[in-house]
Amino acid sequence: MHVYERVRAYVEERGLEPGAVASTAGIPRAWFAAMLAGKRRMYAEDLRAICLALGVSADEMIGYGEPCERTG
Repeated sequence: MHVYERVRAYVEERGLEPGAVASTAGIPRAWFAAMLAGKRRMYAEDLRAICLALGVSADEMIGYGEPCERTG
């Protein structure tokens, strides 16, 4: 599972408003929507801000401790 898929699932499972998450993270709403759709790259700085806004660790979002997924 890609990081953006984990973030999207976290937001959806908790019934959070993506626009509110984006605002709290200091990320433009359109950028956040594109990240959740996998159309815009999520950089480390973005992930850090999103995790702080959600109150979750980056380790959880990147799937630390789970087997690596290779693509391509």
